[in-house]
Order: sequence, then C-alpha cells, then structure tokens
Amino acid sequence: MNNSARIAVVGGLAILGTAALLAGGVAMAQDAAKVDPKHYKVEFENDQVRVLRISYGPHAKSVMHSHPASVVVFLNDTHAKFTMPDGKTQDVKAKAGQVQWVDATVHNPENLSGRKFEVIEVEFKPKPAAAPKPVAAPKPPAAK
Repeated sequence: MNNSARIAVVGGLAILGTAALLAGGVAMAQDAAKVDPKHYKVEFENDQVRVLRISYGPHAKSVMHSHPASVVVFLNDTHAKFTMPDGKTQDVKAKAGQVQWVDATVHNPENLSGRKFEVIEVEFKPKPAAAPKPVAAPKPPAAK
C-alpha cells in the first residue's frame, strides 16, 4: 500500500471513529438525577415509575441527559429552551399547573426566565418481561 492510500485509510478511520464517538455520546446520554443532582431530585421510585422534582434557578442550565417517556407537571410559569444532541432547540412556555406528555428524549435544558423553574416529572419504566406461563402437561387418554 503506498503512502497516499495509507493516509486515505487512516483519515477514513479517524472520521469513522469520531462519528462513532459522537453517536455513542447521544446513545449513552446519562440519567438526569446522576449527572445533574443539583437540579434533579428523586422523590419516589419503584419498579414502574420514578418521580423527579426538577428545580432550576433563574437562567440556570443543565447538561445533556436523557429521560424515558414521562408526564410532566409544571409547578410555576416556565420559559425554557431545550437543546437536542443535534444542536436543534425547542422553546417551551408553560403555565403553572399545566400537565404534558413527553416522549423519551435526550436534551440539555436551560431556564430562560428570571424566576425559578419547577417541574414534577413522572418517568415510566419499561414493563419487565412477563414470566412464561407454565404449560400444562397433556392429559393421558381416558381409560376404557
């Protein structure tokens, strides 16, 4: 293999490696309560749900993290920006008491207001696989 071909192969591998790392970072987004305990507090958890109290001070920002499908309850009027892993943003305005379904997501939230941002989030856990039902042994034929 000549030097030009080697350089092309090494360059291609470097690009693929970088792409894999970036994609892996998105796929491996972290649990909000673990990577940002300053803003995320687990209030309740069992095998079906986890309830988070989310609280940001004025203009506070988090880090990229993930949530499973959930329901959020806004505790106060809110204006926030959510940045997705691809750089796209979503501007969210909500009123105190508003309840909203949220699909599983990866994002980095930022409180855009000069007031506290508080939310209760009920995250739904996947249902555990059902145990296989026992199969009854076949009944022997009736005696004659």
